[in-house]
Amino acid sequence: MKQLDPADLTIPQLHGYLVGAIGPRPVAFASTIDAEGRSNLSPFSFFNVFGANPPLLIFSPARRGRDNTTKHSYHNVKAVPEVVINVVTYAMVQQASLASTEYAEGVNEFVKAGFTPIASEKVRPFRVKESPVQFECKVQQVIETGTGGGAGNLVICEVVMIHVSEEVLNEQGRIDQRKIDLVGRMGGNFYCRAHGDALFELAQPTTTIGVGVDALPPEARNSTVLTGNELGQLGGLAEVPDETAVNDYKLTELSDLFIELQDSPADLCTALHKHAQELLREGRVEDAWKTLLTFNAR
Repeated sequence: MKQLDPADLTIPQLHGYLVGAIGPRPVAFASTIDAEGRSNLSPFSFFNVFGANPPLLIFSPARRGRDNTTKHSYHNVKAVPEVVINVVTYAMVQQASLASTEYAEGVNEFVKAGFTPIASEKVRPFRVKESPVQFECKVQQVIETGTGGGAGNLVICEVVMIHVSEEVLNEQGRIDQRKIDLVGRMGGNFYCRAHGDALFELAQPTTTIGVGVDALPPEARNSTVLTGNELGQLGGLAEVPDETAVNDYKLTELSDLFIELQDSPADLCTALHKHAQELLREGRVEDAWKTLLTFNAR
């Protein structure tokens, strides 16, 4: 594995490794105004949500690595500590990218990029009508992490009003991830689209405690068939099947396989792992466990 000391890299090189590996990153489409009330609109992918009580978003209009200059959005939130963070969807990503152009101070990116400004309820910057979710925010703090090119400026924002288009809601009134069609920033010129087959569901282990990969028999942990993801699926089961359940499963579901390969333990082990893999793809985690445990069952 290649080892890199940040101290030995140029800022562009270091930036490339960081944004190439850390992604996809959500995009904050930040609407601000300057001290004279002029609008500015710019996307930032150094961005995320950092709490719900209070609701906090943080984005970073970092210093430019090439010449150490600062961005209009940074100066605006220092002068007028308010911002609207609009989410970016696939339908508007080209326009949002255009808004990142380094226009001269005072140029209105709403106009340049063809977006529709609409008045906010609690802050002065405008919202982007084309965005399906808009967060009106008060800026709590701006933390400058350095004075050199590439240093971050962390804009800590508290959400004071949320606007959500009903078009992206499901029947329960929650945001439907298959409807909102978000985009994420990758390295270089790459983006990704959270849509269609790119989406998948993974139950979070917040209410149960999985037995862990270490509970699997050694031949399963060291399998050449099962992947790390599949071992993770197995480790998430709350309870290992008992010996009676394993033996019953062996007799009812796997007896033909054991008879066929009774003289070849290595082939039997591989066949069981492949069968367990198929069960995992069907979401039958407990049956996959039983399959793996039958190898040493008596």
